[in-house]
Amino acid sequence: MTGSHDFYGVIAPVLTPFDEQGNPDTARFVAHAKWLLADGCTGLAPFGTTGEANSLGVEERIGLLDALINGGIDPKLLMPGTGLCALSDTVAVTKHAVERGCGGVMTLPPFYYKAVSDDGLFAYFADFIERVGNDRLRVYLYHIPPVAHVGFSVELVGRLIKAYPETVVGLKDSSGDWDNTKALLDAYPGFTIFPGSEIFLLDGMRNGAAGCITATGNVNARMIRNVYDNWETDQADALQAEITAVRQTIQERPMIPMLKAIVAHYLNDPQWARVRPPFLPLGAGEAEAGIAELSEQFGFELKAA
Repeated sequence: MTGSHDFYGVIAPVLTPFDEQGNPDTARFVAHAKWLLADGCTGLAPFGTTGEANSLGVEERIGLLDALINGGIDPKLLMPGTGLCALSDTVAVTKHAVERGCGGVMTLPPFYYKAVSDDGLFAYFADFIERVGNDRLRVYLYHIPPVAHVGFSVELVGRLIKAYPETVVGLKDSSGDWDNTKALLDAYPGFTIFPGSEIFLLDGMRNGAAGCITATGNVNARMIRNVYDNWETDQADALQAEITAVRQTIQERPMIPMLKAIVAHYLNDPQWARVRPPFLPLGAGEAEAGIAELSEQFGFELKAA
């Protein structure tokens, strides 16, 4: 059995806006997070891949997390990304999240050194959990080998659950491989597993997933939530086909710049298109073409607050 936890449904890895100096734009960040919760998200995962987390330093993550909570967002709804290459940094950000009352943390494995063993990764997480040293810690493992090139084998997940059943309570699978997600769901019933794309939401729900944690939740949470709410109905397959098509249209272009371009367009706020290098914003023509395609094919419109 795993420890108590409350995350389910549609969780967005929150986009991070930047100001003219390239610093995180706190006001826009908090406003966007509040809108996501109003638009159908059941939780938020700031400082994920979509939030350009690994372009953010420790102090920036802590400051932005404080801004969300001080801005009135219930920390129990927050699953901030805390996985950094340096163990001490991971511990520092995680301790702060736990102390502020966050419902959980989403933690990458250390991803700089490649071809490390399961024993090495287990040792890292054991050290991490023991250094945080707080019974309120709830860890959601973040498996994204297409980007990190280091991930969690099915066997390693089981070892961590067995060793820390009250702490290691879930996993986001951004492998893009349904077979891997299914293997985890089959191996660990009751463990909280989120596919990392809404493309796998309906299949996931039919096999025991808790929902999804998805980048496109930043702009399409309402439609994705509709699938989550109706997955047992006769409409489910048709609703799933629609959100899959929207996702595929968006990801035909660089995902993070495209999502920011969509927000910038519908808010009439060009500053939202800013990204941190090494990313570059989409050219105006490419962004406009993608937005037009979404509108013409799906009647897509981001009804921002």
